[in-house]
Amino acid sequence: MWKEKDNKLYKKFEFKDFSEAFAFMTRVALAAEKMDHHPLWTNVYNKVEIWLNTHDAGDVVTDKDRKLSKLIDNFYGAVK
Repeated sequence: MWKEKDNKLYKKFEFKDFSEAFAFMTRVALAAEKMDHHPLWTNVYNKVEIWLNTHDAGDVVTDKDRKLSKLIDNFYGAVK
């Protein structure tokens, strides 16, 4: 479940290994680029943390963030 705090949506994802995490990040990156909406994220081995907010709207959570978060959840579901 995505958590909304400090004008950001946040979620942590865990995978079986680095390759699976990197494949997930690649799918997210391609979708984000198509939307021209780029997340703040970190990756350490099999864990990926993502923060979403809309810079053009003053760094707040918008429908653009919610749309991307749903796509991200779909990508995660396809991996798991």
